[in-house]
Amino acid sequence: MAKKSKLKKTLVEQILDKAGIAYQSVAFHLMDEDSKNDIPRETIFKTLALIGDKTGPIIGIVPLTSHLSEKKLAQVSGNKKVHMIPQKDLQKTTGYVHGANNPVGIRQKHRFPIIIDQSALDKDHMIVSAGELGRSVSLKASDLAAFVQADFADILTD
Repeated sequence: MAKKSKLKKTLVEQILDKAGIAYQSVAFHLMDEDSKNDIPRETIFKTLALIGDKTGPIIGIVPLTSHLSEKKLAQVSGNKKVHMIPQKDLQKTTGYVHGANNPVGIRQKHRFPIIIDQSALDKDHMIVSAGELGRSVSLKASDLAAFVQADFADILTD
């Protein structure tokens, strides 16, 4: 009888387990857009890495369906300006490749300020990357924010 294949937990999932934070694992088939159709897109959040002129690296977390306002993020983070980290410098800065950045893993290695868009508070849960392409976790925004010491603010474009 063939063994049932089970996905190995990502480092992010292991960290959340150790911390006792409730979450659900979510796996996306990277080449299959239909695999994302079962999940409300407004619950999926992207983790963006930026550089502030005063703070250095800063993390902004916004819904996949929205756009980050660099001006608003700069204002709430105490910067005059922020800009996206060039993709070639992303892994060197955060430890993750484009598409796998996640607040849990980044917080474990770095003390970058993390700002989550306040719209996350209106949802039962939010989905963020689990540190590997195609892997995510779904959890309460308040649990995530408390664990990674994030603040909530309006950081979306109008």
